Amino acid sequence: MIKIPVLSRSEWRATKAAIAGVLCAAAFALCAPARAEPIRGAGSTFAAPIINQWSRDYEAARTDGGDFTSPDWRVDYEPVGSLAGVMRLAQPETDFAATDAPLPPAEIERRGWTQFPIVMGGIVVVANIEGIGAGQLRLSGPVLADIYLGKVKNWSDPAIKALNPEVELPDAPIEVLHRQDGSGSTLSFTTFLSASSAEWKEKHGADTLIEWPLGRGEKGTGGLAAFVAATANSIAYLEYGQVVRAGLPFASLQNAAGAFIRPEPAAFQAGLGALEWDAARGFHAEQGAGDASQAWPMAVVTYAIVPRDRGQGRINRVLDLFSLAFSQGADEASALGYIPVSPELVGRMETYWAASLGRKAAPGLSN
Repeated sequence: MIKIPVLSRSEWRATKAAIAGVLCAAAFALCAPARAEPIRGAGSTFAAPIINQWSRDYEAARTDGGDFTSPDWRVDYEPVGSLAGVMRLAQPETDFAATDAPLPPAEIERRGWTQFPIVMGGIVVVANIEGIGAGQLRLSGPVLADIYLGKVKNWSDPAIKALNPEVELPDAPIEVLHRQDGSGSTLSFTTFLSASSAEWKEKHGADTLIEWPLGRGEKGTGGLAAFVAATANSIAYLEYGQVVRAGLPFASLQNAAGAFIRPEPAAFQAGLGALEWDAARGFHAEQGAGDASQAWPMAVVTYAIVPRDRGQGRINRVLDLFSLAFSQGADEASALGYIPVSPELVGRMETYWAASLGRKAAPGLSN
């Protein structure tokens, strides 16, 4: 016979208290609200300055002038480069990626993602040559490609002198610099080189990450900006706003019409003016004819990519961030050297959000 132990009254009271404690703890775990988390994004270093500004604006709007804040009112954005940002979407905690290299519509659909433009601007060439100021040096696409191919090695090369008859060029080797990480800026730059040089196109092509034939690399826009600033007689490619803020000397570039253009927002806008935005293609823009005579040849569009499987609450917070950016952050974008998204395009994106991301409410901050 199995003898069943009999608990004393004091033991029974202790057991009941322990059971009650376990049940209360379990109920609390089930009923407690989820831990507050920030919006998490990663990607473009090109757009990092304006995304960081919009992130501060978002938190300020959520606090509404008060002292209280919450982690889920913040944005944690990591400028790891366009390619790495898209790769981060494989991590379920990442809410959005920012990329200067838009994904093809078929890939966006296959992965169950949504893509839309958030800001525009330009990639410029920096030449750190003593005594030569911003815009004074002129370069063409073919000569620039030959510099990065290693065929033009010295600043006094006849090919550069022919474009700059009135500029005193040093007899010094060209220090070639480039991005080391996967970057939309690299895609824009190598697309320009490929359009300018059949040899470059055949040997290296255009991509976010390539095997460079020569030169030294650095990670991120900020890292490359510091590198070129510290390296005499160097050449590199960078985001326009960062170049202006750092006081780096940029070159004028010859565009497809044969005109030498100084980089500035009006020239970027001329290069972007004929883009045809198609929501059905994830706003993957096709370049039209444009105002070629005034267009800067390396205009850039940064896109946000949002997975559709993150849950409606998380998706809405990302859309809140960009709704606020579009409605109140255009002047800030312009001040940093970017081209803001037009109100007409914003309206089309809001319709797209409703159809593809379940955004039913009017633009504003979600609860």
